[in-house]
Amino acid sequence: MSTTPLSPLAQADKFGAHNYHPLPVVITAASGVWVTDDRGKRYLDMLSSYSALNQGHRHPRILQAARDQLERVTLTSRAFHNDQLGPFLQRLSEVSGFSRALPMNSGAEAVETGLKACRKWGYAVKGVPQGQARIIVAANNFHGRTITIVGFSTEEQYRDGFGPFTPGFDIVPYGDAAAVEVAITPNTVAVLVEPIQGEAGVVVPPDGYLRALRGICDRNRVLFFLDEIQTGLGRTGKMWAFEHEGIRPDCITVAKALGGGVYPISAFCADDEVMNVFHPGDHGSTFGGNPMAAAVGRAALDVLVDENLPARAAEMGGYFMERLHELGSPHVREVRGKGLLIGVELHVESGAARPYCEALKELGVLCKDTHGQVIRFAPPLVIEREDVDFALDQVRKVLT
Repeated sequence: MSTTPLSPLAQADKFGAHNYHPLPVVITAASGVWVTDDRGKRYLDMLSSYSALNQGHRHPRILQAARDQLERVTLTSRAFHNDQLGPFLQRLSEVSGFSRALPMNSGAEAVETGLKACRKWGYAVKGVPQGQARIIVAANNFHGRTITIVGFSTEEQYRDGFGPFTPGFDIVPYGDAAAVEVAITPNTVAVLVEPIQGEAGVVVPPDGYLRALRGICDRNRVLFFLDEIQTGLGRTGKMWAFEHEGIRPDCITVAKALGGGVYPISAFCADDEVMNVFHPGDHGSTFGGNPMAAAVGRAALDVLVDENLPARAAEMGGYFMERLHELGSPHVREVRGKGLLIGVELHVESGAARPYCEALKELGVLCKDTHGQVIRFAPPLVIEREDVDFALDQVRKVLT
């Protein structure tokens, strides 16, 4: 007796863990800023895989770098050298402005790497007593999903059922530099924040916040650690979000768009004083810095620089936000963001954001709700004005 094959949606529901609640669309093809589902319908991608597709879907230069490397060697592990890692690290150093980078695979791994580096710097360089290092983080943060990282989250669902958690973290309100200064002790080794809180609802801190934190860290000999995983690589209209305030942190994490939408790649970037705390055997990753990732990552960085995509984000983001402000929707409480990282917060009485995202999907625009009341728009940086206008037309229909 034959049985009817399950649809991809039904297969995922039956055989996969229920740890996501995606919109009911099955994407089968993509190019640039557009994707196509299994029924042939096209959609404008206004999420870009949470900023992992800054260069757009299937950018030809990045795909070619991947093809070329597939024909040569894909994995060596760090037990041996490969001819792609050195050039990739040099390019990342040039683009980031930091003297060294430690490659990993996911954003969470990069953050864990940074936490280890900051703690070890605290013991080896600052002289904090062993086992007593503390790191200040911000409320409503999102830095990943590991046990340590969710342990200093203030989102109860991220923590529920996963304790006990790693100690050593102090949580202060986001955007409040004075609270950071009060929380610092002689054992504080780092302050870790996002330049803009993406998962919290595209929360933009007050002007001067990062500059104030830089000064506080300098006065107290504390590392200023910025998570640029969502905000970096052009997303906010500059290569790095910290550039908007004319400061430089001591270390950053980078991921998502570093893989050009082709391969998972991340890195922790810092100067010698911090990075030199690592010695052979202290930390590592089988796949971190593999030749495939290195070739793809270098191409991804080259595309961002050569096509001046941060400037494109500034131009298109400014236009998009200006037009969103002009909507005059009774549902919209606030429009906020920088570059092409934009949040539209709805009034509580207008209900949750998800139904609005579902309605936009029906009209050919893919976006995602975050933090209950916020619709997040973060399209690939290669988006053209006519694509933005198409999105605005659909948003107008749904919100007004």
